[in-house]
Amino acid sequence: MNNLVNYCKNSFYILFFISIVLFIFSIKFLLMDMIYFIEWEVISLHSMSIVMTFLFDWMSLMFMSFVLFISCLVIFYSKEYMMEDFNINRFILLVLMFVLSMMLLIISPNLISILLGWDGLGLISYCLVIYFQNVKSYNAGMLTALSNRIGDVALLLAIAWMLNYGSWNFIYYLDMMSKDKNMMIIGYLVVLAAMTKSAQIPFSSWLPAAMAAPTPVSALVHSSTLVTAGVYLLIRFNLLLVDSLSGQFLLLISGLTMFMAGLGANFEFDLKKIIALSTLSQLGLMMSILSMGFLKLAFFHLLTHALFKALLFMCAGVIIHNMKNIQDIRYMGSLSMSMPLTCSCFNIANLALCGMPFLAGFYSKDLILEVVMMSYMNFFSFFLFFFSTGLTVCYSFRLVYYSMTGIYNGISLNMLNDQGWIMSTSIFSLMIMAIIGGSMLNWLMFYNNLMICLPFLMKMLTLVVCILGGIFGYLISNISFFFFNKSLNYYKVSFFVGSMWFMPMISTLGIIKMPLILGLNCFKIFDQGWSEYLGGQMLYNQLKNCSLYVQEFQNNNLKIYLLSFLLWIFILLMLMLFLN
Repeated sequence: MNNLVNYCKNSFYILFFISIVLFIFSIKFLLMDMIYFIEWEVISLHSMSIVMTFLFDWMSLMFMSFVLFISCLVIFYSKEYMMEDFNINRFILLVLMFVLSMMLLIISPNLISILLGWDGLGLISYCLVIYFQNVKSYNAGMLTALSNRIGDVALLLAIAWMLNYGSWNFIYYLDMMSKDKNMMIIGYLVVLAAMTKSAQIPFSSWLPAAMAAPTPVSALVHSSTLVTAGVYLLIRFNLLLVDSLSGQFLLLISGLTMFMAGLGANFEFDLKKIIALSTLSQLGLMMSILSMGFLKLAFFHLLTHALFKALLFMCAGVIIHNMKNIQDIRYMGSLSMSMPLTCSCFNIANLALCGMPFLAGFYSKDLILEVVMMSYMNFFSFFLFFFSTGLTVCYSFRLVYYSMTGIYNGISLNMLNDQGWIMSTSIFSLMIMAIIGGSMLNWLMFYNNLMICLPFLMKMLTLVVCILGGIFGYLISNISFFFFNKSLNYYKVSFFVGSMWFMPMISTLGIIKMPLILGLNCFKIFDQGWSEYLGGQMLYNQLKNCSLYVQEFQNNNLKIYLLSFLLWIFILLMLMLFLN
């Protein structure tokens, strides 16, 4: 046990130290506008050489520092959360391999090395989702792996198409070849790959299903690693999205994803699934602003979202841990009386998600919505942006209403407390970043003065939408909606909306139902039908009977010989009598 504790501590301190160093270097690279390409010749054989290329700029260094910072806190948090697990060593090694795959993806300007990190994320995420080894986690792991395989195939096709350019270092060709037909095909394939990894419609069903993984994994996967890989890839390929058909298509799909996830979270009662749908909604926001060409804004929201979403999952993990693995928010209530520190951090993360002024989410979210108002955009996309923002506040207030207020609705009075100092330390560290991170990144990334000039009503629109969303979230949870909640129409609506527009059923039953029916019919016709009865089965039965007869002769040869001798004598006697 002591070795395990030292192992956890060492990995925590090492990752934390590397994170701080990378963050300092990222500030230097940003202020001095530096980019480093490092080429490492792995093998050189005659005229052929295999070269690994790494790209270090302010964006990759800053993203790596945030991923490592969240990873080190998640590993430290896991020491207490996964204390009773016998295989915690394996768990921490999987998390470290997961982080390593993400690092490889971040610093790669080459499609081959991106595929290594991309497939590493897919494989290790499968291992982490099925970690608890029950039927639910196996199904979720298979859905996650198969959904992501579509993106892997798209990336492999993009690698094959890059042969037209003589090198897989796409970063060299984007600026010059952004309007070339071959490069546009690569752009379409990359958009498809990013849509699967970042769970956009119609590949959204795997993201809530992946909640079968342990909560520390969810905190890592849904904040800064797996789901953000698609967004980061599109940030690198952003030149192919601007003023193109793929960009317009992505804007529509990501807007609908944002709307669908926000709507579904208002009808969900599983604590982790609500936060997962919130992640899906924020991914839609990142993708939609990215498809409009604002890559710095998308990256800014990517980093701030990583901070408060990891904090949300960690707080949810402490609540679930204390409530003896109960995840249904209807069993909660008045948690702020028993767990004040956890609930304070939970509320801060929720308010940051809503865009509460001067918290981390406000700086990125408010800026995105103001840029949307200044941009040339149709009314439908405009409506999706602002209505989805209102829905975010709505489900956040609904979550707070169910878990923090009223009376405790648990099945027994468990010992609810904030005694776990390791988990509390991890949460408190992230809470500080969730408060100051947005302001710090805002001053670093947008150090030039920018003027956003909007009419007063449009300037206040974001605040008004958030307030209305909060009021509606309170009303939909309150007793005044009791009769509506019990009506049949409510159940019909909640079944459609809460099931993510039937997407999980389409992804599972919709794909497998027809092949299963076809297999059943083939089984009935061929394996159990007339053709089998008159063909293979009949031949088998005849041969079996013949072999039984032969075996009978072979097993009883002396008895049969004597019997046949007596029969032969009897026949001779009968012949002699007949002839006389």
